[in-house]
Amino acid sequence: MHTVTYQREVFYYETDRMDCVHHSNYIRWFEEARVHYMREQGFPYDQLEASGILSPVLKAEAEYRSMCRFGDRVEISAGIESYTGTRIGFFYQVVDQGTGELRCQGRTLHCFVNGQGRPVSLRKASPAYDAKVRAQLGLAG
Repeated sequence: MHTVTYQREVFYYETDRMDCVHHSNYIRWFEEARVHYMREQGFPYDQLEASGILSPVLKAEAEYRSMCRFGDRVEISAGIESYTGTRIGFFYQVVDQGTGELRCQGRTLHCFVNGQGRPVSLRKASPAYDAKVRAQLGLAG
């Protein structure tokens, strides 16, 4: 699977009293990496929203391996692991940039809805956007 890597520094406000990144921040990092991935691959999220389609999270999971601390630099790899036209799934790996140690890995699953919150098929609601996602994945139209 094709991935795109997003780099960032761990900020002080992301840590807790245990001197490590609070677990909820990894989900935020997944979002940052996902938005970066989509933009880099030619199907940016803001373009999807501009067409009247939203992509809410249905499920998010994270498996924490080791702690990130203030000042660490991490690389977050993101990629698509599933796509049906009505749902899209992403995977993530957070790795310490200095040591290469895996810090966290996870997944998110999203659906597509219109402005009224009703599920839509991306293939019908935005064929051009659907074609960009399918091309990225090497799927036939």
